[in-house]
Amino acid sequence: MNYVRTGLLLAGLTALFGAVGMIIGGQQGMIIALLFAAAMNVFAYWNSDAMLLRMRSARQVDDKTAPELVAMVRELARNADLPMPKVYVIENPQPNAFATGRNPENAAVAATTGLLKLLDRNEIAGVMAHELAHVKNRDTLTMTITATIAGAISALANFAMFAGMFGGNRDNNNPLGGIGMILIAILAPLGAMIVQMAISRTREYEADKIGAEICGHPMWLASALNKLDKGVHAVPNMDAERNPATAHMYIANPLSGKGVDSLFSTHPNMANRIARLQALAGSSQSSAQSPVHGHQAAQTPRTARPASSRGPWGRKSAKPAAPKRGTSRQRKRPWES
Repeated sequence: MNYVRTGLLLAGLTALFGAVGMIIGGQQGMIIALLFAAAMNVFAYWNSDAMLLRMRSARQVDDKTAPELVAMVRELARNADLPMPKVYVIENPQPNAFATGRNPENAAVAATTGLLKLLDRNEIAGVMAHELAHVKNRDTLTMTITATIAGAISALANFAMFAGMFGGNRDNNNPLGGIGMILIAILAPLGAMIVQMAISRTREYEADKIGAEICGHPMWLASALNKLDKGVHAVPNMDAERNPATAHMYIANPLSGKGVDSLFSTHPNMANRIARLQALAGSSQSSAQSPVHGHQAAQTPRTARPASSRGPWGRKSAKPAAPKRGTSRQRKRPWES
């Protein structure tokens, strides 16, 4: 994504933060708010990833506690030419995932237990590849800082609401009085949400495309998105509902979609994302079968072949053998030893 555009969007959030401060406390309030926003940006740069993971009660896993999941992320990171990120599991029944970190060297990917239970191995690989695409594009810093500032705007707007109800109109520093403070309490979160939408939507399409290239199979991610679209609506994420400022960081919108959330979604339409991946898969397959000097192409394009001959889980990519009759095949989950 264009870094100038990203900078302008973040500047818009900071300006909105200053505007809320001005409504509450006049010029002095605006200056205090802008200084606070600058300090928050510095804090968010160094600490927002750890803070977000703590908010979600994420548990870091390794080769001993989740060998298959960690091995998959390691293989995908190698395919993407990225350092190995930290891997986290979140105890949450809603299927979802996100990435965070100020740069690829300090990145982390997190998946909920709901996602790990719902998806099969190939689909989980598609999701993890999508999150690594965010890391590769350096989206994680912008998205995490945006979540921090948007959350602060919402908190400041709530303060304005209470101040407007209980004597805010008697504050001589407030240019609009109590009515203005209540108005900003309503409009400020909407403004922050619109900026989040502008930052997130185009990034999701690009992360889908690059994620498909990283895992080598666009349909892995398309199949995962189809299941996630149904799963996030069936299972509410109360942590995200309590702090909606972080919703744009997830691969699928974790909010229930009630009220204003359905009008100002931070994610592009899931059907459109799936359609783009299906088109990418069809284009890759056509390219693989196109004749070259009278013969079939010698190699399959990168987006249509597994990124490694052993597959992202460190095993052969061939179909598993059918289970013997009279026995039920137990599939080990990627976070289990």
